[in-house]
Amino acid sequence: MNTTLTNDPAPDDLRRRIEAGEPLQLVDVREEPEFAAARLAGAQLIPLGEIERRAAELDRSRPLVLICRSGKRSGQAREKLARLGFSNLACLGGGLMAWEAAGLPVEKDERAPWALERQVRIAAGSLVVLGVALGFFVHPGFYGLSAFVGVGLMFAGITDWCGMGLLLAKAPWNRRQPSACRI
Repeated sequence: MNTTLTNDPAPDDLRRRIEAGEPLQLVDVREEPEFAAARLAGAQLIPLGEIERRAAELDRSRPLVLICRSGKRSGQAREKLARLGFSNLACLGGGLMAWEAAGLPVEKDERAPWALERQVRIAAGSLVVLGVALGFFVHPGFYGLSAFVGVGLMFAGITDWCGMGLLLAKAPWNRRQPSACRI
């Protein structure tokens, strides 16, 4: 059985390797709300921002397949792990979007929080409305809040990096709740 990863596996190839019992480590580098909404069975969550700090949790002797939504964050995680001396690294080709497009199964938490993108839209829209209302009723300087949010959204669109999304990912409602102790 070949357990070396020579390239990024396509979803069907990864599924075949998992079903064949290859000792692959599946590491999802998305944030907790995304992981709760849909993930590969058996995947371990280590968000991209924590990958270097939590690298000791990974078995260097086993092939490691990194997973994210589209492939961007898993590629960044691969670069970070390679700098730490990891080898035999691959990313799921096309990410979870490609996995789902291929009709392959995912696990989901029953009470997963709303998608981060949806939360960002709600928060940004609320801040814009608040800035306009305060600017109209209290002081025109509050229009700056709406402008600040607009600039932040433009920056997020241009750079594909969203500070508001990262902050919302840390919110208490987006943290996984520990399982209840069963006797």
